[in-house]
Amino acid sequence: MFPHLIAGPIVRYADIAMELKKRRVTLERIGLGIQYFIIGLCQKVLIANTVARAADLAFSLPPDQLRSVAAWIGAIAYSLQIYFDFCGYSNMAIGLAFLLGFHFPKNFDYPYAAQSITEFWRRWHITLSFWFRDYVYISLGGNRKGRRNTLRNLLIVFFLTGLWHGASWTFVVWGLYHGLFLLIERVALGRVLARLPLALRAAYTLLVIIVGWVFFRAPSFTQALQFLKAMLVSPATVPWTPPTLLWLTPEVAGALIVGIVFSFPVLPRLLDKRHSRVARSAIYPEPRLDTLFVHALPVGVLIAGFALCIVFLASGSLNPFLYFRF
Repeated sequence: MFPHLIAGPIVRYADIAMELKKRRVTLERIGLGIQYFIIGLCQKVLIANTVARAADLAFSLPPDQLRSVAAWIGAIAYSLQIYFDFCGYSNMAIGLAFLLGFHFPKNFDYPYAAQSITEFWRRWHITLSFWFRDYVYISLGGNRKGRRNTLRNLLIVFFLTGLWHGASWTFVVWGLYHGLFLLIERVALGRVLARLPLALRAAYTLLVIIVGWVFFRAPSFTQALQFLKAMLVSPATVPWTPPTLLWLTPEVAGALIVGIVFSFPVLPRLLDKRHSRVARSAIYPEPRLDTLFVHALPVGVLIAGFALCIVFLASGSLNPFLYFRF
């Protein structure tokens, strides 16, 4: 809730003021909440925890042992880890809220499907973006006082966005890095991107995001630069070495493939073919819930996913949420 500002979704008092006084717990909300919770649990346990092994090993390798393939696997694995960990946590929180009669705002909207960094920040940690927009950007004047002040305000917001994640220069660099691309897109690049094919826009956005996550994940600025050097300079066709083969177990490889596929709106499109309006309503919370069909996903799929998560949790160790570090 609003006094507990650690991760997300960031729920303001105004969002739930009426529901604090009067709320309804219906079968539709319970069914929707259970589905949200199980989907979030699967995202966290089956994908984020599994790909984390590859990310942790890649970022722990000494620079002289890091090759291009290993660096790219590690960077992609971390990109999937932080997304499914945080999105999974948010979906579990939204699901629990439905069970208690609350309607929490959506926090992620397939950010890796964005076609620009500007669009990425409309889809990633949506409630944090709105929070900085309303309490920092608009308070500084927003875009009402000319282009120079607008660009200054954007840089301040993204400097604070980086610092919000922790008192480290790597977080600050990550925030300013994204802020710089937003400035470039606002000044000139945005018009160029609009004329490019969709595939090129998507490739540009994903490349910028993945490089940015290297700064976010690396324990120091020096290691981040060494990691990027291995990604960009080392030969791309290095032989498979035993350490790399140790990461790329069938389980990790499967989680990487599944994570990449479901980072994009594949599931909604598949469900839309069966029952378009019902499926979309069950995946994204809408104000009117009482008329919704409860299960967009088959009950058997939800039960199987929940059981598989229990097996993974029982056979593993502590599973803290990654985003709680920041």
